Amino acid sequence: LCPTRELAMQAADDIRDFAKYMPGVKVLAVYGGQDISRQIRALSAGVQIVVGTPGRVMDHMRRHTLRLENIKTVVLDEADEMLDMGFREDIETILEGMSQEHQTALFSATMPKPILEITGKYQKKNTVYLHLQTKELTIPLVKQYYYEVSRKNKEEVVSHLLDYYNPRRSLIFCNTKKRVDDLAERLNTRGYSAQALHGDMKQSSRDRVMKLFRSRSCFFVVEIFANETGGVVSTDKFRVIQKLD
Repeated sequence: LCPTRELAMQAADDIRDFAKYMPGVKVLAVYGGQDISRQIRALSAGVQIVVGTPGRVMDHMRRHTLRLENIKTVVLDEADEMLDMGFREDIETILEGMSQEHQTALFSATMPKPILEITGKYQKKNTVYLHLQTKELTIPLVKQYYYEVSRKNKEEVVSHLLDYYNPRRSLIFCNTKKRVDDLAERLNTRGYSAQALHGDMKQSSRDRVMKLFRSRSCFFVVEIFANETGGVVSTDKFRVIQKLD
C-alpha cells in the first residue's frame, strides 16, 4: 500500500526490476485515475504482487476482483503519510480483510501514536522494530548548501542561483500550494521554463507536468516540500543540492 498514485507506480517499477530475476512473478500497480476495467483484466490474468493506493485496493475488494485470503505479506509504505492523508479507516479495512497468517511490514519516517496503535493491533507481539540512522545526510556524491535570506528576496535569490549553477533540470520546493503557483508563474515571466506541481491539480495535469519534465520540455518543477513530521516546512533558508559529475 502506498499513499499516492505516483508512489505506487514508482514502487511497482522498482519491484519489477527485482522481479525480472524471478521467472513467473508479475507485478501490477492499481490506483485511482486509471480505467479500473484494465486493472481487473490484469488481475484476472494472475498477479503475484499488487502495489496500490488504499482507495483503489478497497474498490477491488468490494468488486471481489482482489481477494486477500491468500495474501502472504502486506507492506504499508510511508504509513505516516497515509494517516496524514486520512487513510486510517481504509488501511484498517484492508488489514482486517487479510488472512490470519501473514506478515505485516510497516515503513514510516515517524512513529506517532496512530502508527503505534496500528502496529499494536495488526502486528504480532514479537514484531521487530528497526530504527535506521545514518551518519551522513546524503551520499558522498551529493553536496548541500543553504543560504539564509529574507522572504521578500527569495524569488530574486532563486533566479540568481539558477543563473549561477545553470542546472539542466531542477526541483524547487515551496511550503504552500499558493507559493508553488506564484513562484512557477514568476519564474516563467523571467524566462525560465517552470511548471507547478501540487495536490490541488487534476491528475491529468500532474501527469502532463511530469511528462514535460522527463522529456526535458520543461527544466524546473516547483512543488510542495513536507518535513519529516508530515507538515510543511516554514523556513527562510534556501537549500541547494548539487550532484557532482
